[in-house]
Amino acid sequence: MTETVTEAIPAAAQPAEGGLRPRRVVLKLSGEVFGGGAIGVDPDVVQSISRQIATVVRRGVQVAVVVGGGNFFRGAELQRRGMDRPRADYMGMLATVMNCLALQDFLEKEGIDTRVQTAISMAQVAEPYIPRRAIRHLEKGRVVIFGAGAGMPYFSTDTVSAQRALEIHADVVLMSKNGVDGVYTADPRTDPTARKLDTYTFGEALRQGLRVVDAAAFSLCNENKLPMLVFGAEGDDTIIRAVSGEKIGTLITA
Repeated sequence: MTETVTEAIPAAAQPAEGGLRPRRVVLKLSGEVFGGGAIGVDPDVVQSISRQIATVVRRGVQVAVVVGGGNFFRGAELQRRGMDRPRADYMGMLATVMNCLALQDFLEKEGIDTRVQTAISMAQVAEPYIPRRAIRHLEKGRVVIFGAGAGMPYFSTDTVSAQRALEIHADVVLMSKNGVDGVYTADPRTDPTARKLDTYTFGEALRQGLRVVDAAAFSLCNENKLPMLVFGAEGDDTIIRAVSGEKIGTLITA
């Protein structure tokens, strides 16, 4: 299994001392993180995330965020219990918006201007998703939080993160994962010989059927040569470290 990157990374996201130095990022946050392992929103957790994002923004990095809704609903799980999958997925999309509003509130308490854009129209609480408007917000130093997934069933927020990153011309997708701090040669929970990989390729991830991120997200990034950094959500500074160029998680490239 190779650990060698085979394609050049875009200039704006060239590795520096083993990490990235991006200008504009899309940060994917899982819903489970927002709940602190329980149903609902844990204010202490969201406050910690907001402080990290605020630190990054003050350093001049443009940040867009895609938020999951797993702390409230998961469409695929509801389907297994007999619910119609599209309806269950729409419920999950609404759950992501609740997380978006919570993150917006805590970010603005940190003094960071924030806009929520949703793929499903809900004009009283959010703007519609318009890529050019999102880019303009980012250029003005605002954080843009994308909610309601893709606005369509059967699409995960992992895939949406890659799609949004491509549309707003981000330099990298930062995949903050709950319970996983990178890509391993095997499942570290069951194989004591598993070792974490510093670098990897999308092709290898697809061939080996890695499930740490959805295959559709891997494919989008691979086809468009968009780097992805998979790192653990646990810790008070993991987002800052991921953006600041420290060696963290696993960098996946084309």
